[in-house]
Amino acid sequence: MSDPVTKLHALLGPKGWLSGADTRPYQRDWLDRYGVVPLGVARPANTAEVSAVVRMCLEHGIAVVPQAGNTGLCGAAVAQDASTVILSLQRMTQIGEPDPTSGSILVEAGVVLAALHDALEPHGLIFPLHLGAEGSARIGGLIGTNAGGSHAFRYGMMQDLVLGLEVVLPNGEVWNGLRAVQKDNAGYCLRKLFCGSEGTLGIVTRAVLKLFPAPKQRTTALLALPDYRCAVTFGALLRDEAGEFLSGLEFFCDVGLELVLKHLKGFTFPLETRSSVYLLVELASSSTRVPLDEILSSVLEQSMEKELVQDGAIATSDAQRAHFWRVREEQPEGQRLEGPQLKHDIAVPPGAIARFIEAGERLCNEILPGIRINPFGHLADGNIHYNLSPPAGGSSFDGKDGELGQALAALATDLGGSFAAEHGLGQSKIVLADRNRSAVERRLMARLKSALDTKGLMNPGVIVSKGLTK
Repeated sequence: MSDPVTKLHALLGPKGWLSGADTRPYQRDWLDRYGVVPLGVARPANTAEVSAVVRMCLEHGIAVVPQAGNTGLCGAAVAQDASTVILSLQRMTQIGEPDPTSGSILVEAGVVLAALHDALEPHGLIFPLHLGAEGSARIGGLIGTNAGGSHAFRYGMMQDLVLGLEVVLPNGEVWNGLRAVQKDNAGYCLRKLFCGSEGTLGIVTRAVLKLFPAPKQRTTALLALPDYRCAVTFGALLRDEAGEFLSGLEFFCDVGLELVLKHLKGFTFPLETRSSVYLLVELASSSTRVPLDEILSSVLEQSMEKELVQDGAIATSDAQRAHFWRVREEQPEGQRLEGPQLKHDIAVPPGAIARFIEAGERLCNEILPGIRINPFGHLADGNIHYNLSPPAGGSSFDGKDGELGQALAALATDLGGSFAAEHGLGQSKIVLADRNRSAVERRLMARLKSALDTKGLMNPGVIVSKGLTK
């Protein structure tokens, strides 16, 4: 039995090995830009089976692409050629018992983020990562892309929320680093090396995650502001006054709001005033003794006196709070339903947000006059999801996709920022990385890849080009 497909089918059984038409749900990325029909899809049920699949593929020189929820936006989790095996983690969904004393929990890499949230709720604990795709994104993918989300400025990104990892390496060996400790200076911090590696250095199979007490009170507001400079000033004032109680500071614009109101049913705008920029503000505390309402009301009073805020509403119920959040979280869906789009995941120092958006608008209109620009994101950590739609009535970007992407990446770099804030590089941003990061940095990444993946079979063509790792 020398045929690798026959071997993999025998190893995993009919539930664990898919081929032909059965691989269709795994073939394309979320934006439907990348992916071909793979050799097959392996669906192991445990770490031992993951290791066996990797060893078997290594023996036959077959590339392996790890896939979790396949909600990524950079084409990192789909096959680039037909001789590739996609290794799906969706059957590995066990959630351990949370340890409230240590503030940790052990989970498998296929656990859906929303399922983890639900499992923790009865215990009065939270895993503080929240993003729009949490109903389908899985822990392994979130680790692989070093996901951030709407609370990253308070709790950190995924690498800050991972205490320990179990990883199947490219040669099939298993590294067990499942330690539930925050302080571990026994050499290189290997767990952080795998966070953000997008499956190019190994396959995360289990993780020890950091937990926090659930908030006992929240206060949430939706605000209208005249421009981004006022938003940046307001954000600095709010951070000074609210400090560690600030848990959400999200922004979006009137272009994005109009798309949500146009395409999604059941939305009503809760403010009397339409404006250029909107902020979603949330303060939270695990103590009932903190006067959150007073803090927020005081900041809003100061801001209105300084004409930073034009209008606002404070949520008076959980339903109204959920509605405020949905208006922000549905920004990507509103734009998707509008038609063709270009998504750019930018980060700049928070103080440079207004400068980036103003300069970005000028650059984009010089390249393609009339282009529609919809920036939204995370004000407190400077993460801007800078999304573009064609000019009104148009159906394409006239072949200027790459020029627009490079102009925005160069602008972010010039402002001390990044063209890849929280979505990773995948295969879509390798060229941007080569142009905007030093040759030393790119060679260092290639050497790390080659050192761990000596045969170049672990998600090849992601993060670094295949040529650099040879």
